[in-house]
Amino acid sequence: MADNTINKQVVHYARAGAVAVITLDNPPVNALSQHVRAGIAAHLETALADPAVLAIVIAGAGRNLCGGADIREFNTPARDVWPMSRELMNLIEASDKPVIAAVRGPTLGGGLELAMGCHCRVADADAALGMPEVLRGIVPGAGGTQRLPRLIGLVPALDMITSGAPVTAAAAHELGLVDDVAAMVQGGDPTGGAVLAAALAMADRLAAAGIGARRISEMSVPGDAAENAAAAEAYRTALEKSARGVRAPLLGYEAVTLALTLPFMEGWTRESEISRAAMQSTESKALIHAFFAEREAAKIPGIAADTPVRPIGRAVVLGAGTMGGGIAMSFANGGIPVTLIEASKDNLDRGMARIAANYALTVKRGRLSDAEMAERLALIAPTTDMAAVAQGDIIVEAVFEEMAVKKSVFAQLDALAKPDAILATNTSTLDVDEIAAATKRPESVLGTHFFSPANVMTLLEVVRAKNTAPGVLASVMALARPIGKVAVVAGVCDGFIGNRMLAPYFRQADFLVEEGALPQDVDRVIEAFGFRMGPFAVSDLAGLDISWAIEKRRAETRPADERFSPLLDRICTLGRYGQKTAAGWYRYEGRARHPDPVVEEIIAERSREMGLNRRDISDEEILQRCLYPLINEGAKILEEGMAIRASDIDTVWLHGYGFPRHRGGPMFWADTVGLRAVCDTLDAYHAEWGDKWQPAALLRELADAGQTFADRDRAKKAGANKAG
Repeated sequence: MADNTINKQVVHYARAGAVAVITLDNPPVNALSQHVRAGIAAHLETALADPAVLAIVIAGAGRNLCGGADIREFNTPARDVWPMSRELMNLIEASDKPVIAAVRGPTLGGGLELAMGCHCRVADADAALGMPEVLRGIVPGAGGTQRLPRLIGLVPALDMITSGAPVTAAAAHELGLVDDVAAMVQGGDPTGGAVLAAALAMADRLAAAGIGARRISEMSVPGDAAENAAAAEAYRTALEKSARGVRAPLLGYEAVTLALTLPFMEGWTRESEISRAAMQSTESKALIHAFFAEREAAKIPGIAADTPVRPIGRAVVLGAGTMGGGIAMSFANGGIPVTLIEASKDNLDRGMARIAANYALTVKRGRLSDAEMAERLALIAPTTDMAAVAQGDIIVEAVFEEMAVKKSVFAQLDALAKPDAILATNTSTLDVDEIAAATKRPESVLGTHFFSPANVMTLLEVVRAKNTAPGVLASVMALARPIGKVAVVAGVCDGFIGNRMLAPYFRQADFLVEEGALPQDVDRVIEAFGFRMGPFAVSDLAGLDISWAIEKRRAETRPADERFSPLLDRICTLGRYGQKTAAGWYRYEGRARHPDPVVEEIIAERSREMGLNRRDISDEEILQRCLYPLINEGAKILEEGMAIRASDIDTVWLHGYGFPRHRGGPMFWADTVGLRAVCDTLDAYHAEWGDKWQPAALLRELADAGQTFADRDRAKKAGANKAG
């Protein structure tokens, strides 16, 4: 019997003739929380007990049918409250009256499992159907891995479950995942009336024809058994190569292929075991941490959620180089008109040609239509007239990374921009307070550190200067989402969050090769950890001349007794700037990198200069010496208040630097290693190498207390909530 004490407001019951309509109403995405599950079960029981009800439709209020499980219930007792999701789908499927799902909007994970528990499915033309659990490090656990291959075939099911990628309604219909697609409604169908009407019509037809339940659990996986087995083996071989150390796709594969050999209920039971094990894994906890960290980054203590934000009707970007062009594309991609200003017509033309070529490549890859490309290009207005800055609600400066140049530009902006314009500098390391001081309106100035290529990379470090007005900061944070960025607030310091932490990471990579490793050794270890590219390969990709310029600037203030590697300088002096010159730390044939004896001799000569006997360096030492200083710098950033929370640092590294998402970010990973172990290792290196290795006071404090960075985040959040 269903629990009659549930809150019925999250699930509604109504009658439409002989059809019962059960509507999920649990904003914002109708997640399958315990009360929603119990409500569906209770109303299903009511419909089955009513002889006047001949069919049942399950629909969703708001924008979709169901966005899946409530992620807040993962690894909590609420997940196991009756009926669990997997029990609910079987309850629905067991109905002797046909049950039709009205699928609309993002119907994902547990939402799609709910739809597959129904006997038929009608989709809105704009619906998206998917099983994204793998992106949270888990495996569908409500029968999805057993029903999906029986419904659409082995390989399509494996594609959906191991990638997490959704399919459109049209593709779902072609696959057989849905039985019908409702007619497109001009102007959209925000109320879901069209798909509900189509589902009711199907219900009436089935009832009138006396057609009962069509249960997926009673089906077999379509296709020849031997061919399916061969396809499964080939799929596994490919997946092992592409998974890059991530376990969830392989666990999803294991669960799906059970459907080839086991009856439904046996596969269903085994699926549950696999799903539970995945949910309890560090990988899953890391991915869920990343999910919530991105959302938490938007919350800024001291700035209310309802702080008025300035509308951005037009953006202006100064500088049509690679970075400026990418920033302009970001605004255009978000539907925001943008004026692109360059000093010379030649530079402007080259910049626009580069933008057009980037869009054309996206069209060629099938990610953009010709019409969409034309629309976006039309939003970018190129000009050499500096007076055009007066049009901008936000002006992003993306000129040469030199303080004198930027201060001169901001003095011009101060004179030309309208009074309420936001003035933003796209600096990666320079002092935003000093730049703001070049204006008479420092409250309107902040940093917007886009990452290259700006039209692709999702991170935006929003640098709050000492005089930045709360409304200006809130406005730029709100702007991030429509232009496709994940924004994180940073304080003013050299390198802000990401690049400041990057410096010791690269420094240790250089020292490791001076002592005995080679670039390919360091890159191999870092890539095995989960980065797509190691430090030397990524430097070559970005351009060594950029790092060289930063190092030359920092050399002016570097203490004379500080250890420093001249290897970058020596390689760049030879004109080796990375992939762009086909030679850097590696030699390149196209994008393929190869170890280079020239570089190895430069390294060996440096070792001889230092009087070092080159030694074998273990993979463990390489990993610790690259990542532990990075973590230590993150702790210093937290101490100084340059980042609001440790999870913000994780978000920076996940979106800007390719830190493996299944590791959760550097600070989360440090928690999993144990801060005591990290601190002790740093102490050992400090004894050997000196002050740069000294553990941050915060790191030592947390280690001594047996706490984690996550504990500190929780305590600070609780304190802020209490104060608020």
